Order: sequence, then structure tokens, then C-alpha cells
Amino acid sequence: MQQEINKAIDILRKGGVILYPTDTIWGIGCDATNSEAVEKIYKIKQRAESKAMLVLINDSSELDKYVESVPDIAYELIDVTVKPLTIIYDDAIGLASNLIASDGSVGIRVTKEEFSNQLCKRLKKPIVSTSANISGEKTPATFREIDNAILDSVDYVVNYIRNFCWCFLIDKGRILFKIYFFHSLPLRQRHSPTIFVLGVILEYNSVSPSP
Repeated sequence: MQQEINKAIDILRKGGVILYPTDTIWGIGCDATNSEAVEKIYKIKQRAESKAMLVLINDSSELDKYVESVPDIAYELIDVTVKPLTIIYDDAIGLASNLIASDGSVGIRVTKEEFSNQLCKRLKKPIVSTSANISGEKTPATFREIDNAILDSVDYVVNYIRNFCWCFLIDKGRILFKIYFFHSLPLRQRHSPTIFVLGVILEYNSVSPSP
């Protein structure tokens, strides 16, 4: 893993775009403070800049570098959540201007997944995280579902846990444990991140694929 982190960091520091595993799905990422790198992602996804993308950080202590005033409730939510949690913050600062929504807000998530967490920590900067698909097309749930057009468009594809995906055992909203499964095995349950705006849940899905 460390070798792959080193390779990814080298690309990110040069303003490149990577495809990497996150705490939810495989994502397209770049240095979130580099506007030219962010522009590359918009072009890869064929997505309008008006549709802002979220960023990952490795620890909640980093929040005040990118949000003018972090509400106390945000720290409380991050501390208690066991699911990937994206919070929409007002008055974003220190990020690429084309990453921030027209109203000045930005979505930030503290990633607890090992690879993306260490990547953010080692880079010492936030990293963009957006789904690995052309805008408007189906979001790939696993690495093997990612279109070749995306694979060919990024500067580096991380070679780590490509043949695995997350599986969570959930009981009444509480994660009992999480494990890796080979893609060839059926998933009983897959869950997507929770998104909060001022403490209000906007999105939470837990789906069971058809047999």
C-alpha cells in the first residue's frame, strides 16, 4: 500500500489526476487546492463546473483550514458517526475556486478508510473525491465496472484492492462489522454515504441487489 501511496502522491503534487479507492467507492481525485487539476476532472467527467465536487480530509482537525467557521455540531457528528459522512459547509476557504459551489459552500468528508486517509495525511492537502463515471452515467460500484474511457483519462490508476469491494453488515442502521469481498461473490448489503447539511440527513441508502 505504501508504494501505491507514494506513486499517487507524486502524481498529485505534479497537478495530476488519479483513480483511487475511497471510503465509499472508487473515485477520481486530485489536489483540491489546485484549480487546474480540478478543471481536468471536470473535463474527464464532462461535467459543468456549477456542479461542485466534495473533498476528503484525514482528520477533523483539518477542517478550519478549509471552512471559515466550523459549527460545533459538525465535530460532534464526525465523532459519533460510523458511516462515511459528508457535511456541506458554508464559507469554504483555502480550496480551488472552481471546486466551491456558487453559494460558497463545499462538501467535506473525513475519510476513515486506510488508503484514502493515509493519502490525505501524507499529501498534507485535501483531495477531491468524485465518482468514476461520465456525468449522467451510472456510478460504478466496483473497480471492474469503471469505463475504459475513465481509466484512460486519468494520470494514474492506483493498484490497490482492485478486486475487492466493501461489504457492511448493518443492523438497524448500526454497522456491526465491515469486510472485503471478491467481486465474484454476491453482496448482501451495500451502503452509501450519509450527507448532512446543518445536521439534516439528506441521503442514506442501504440496498440489497437482486439475486
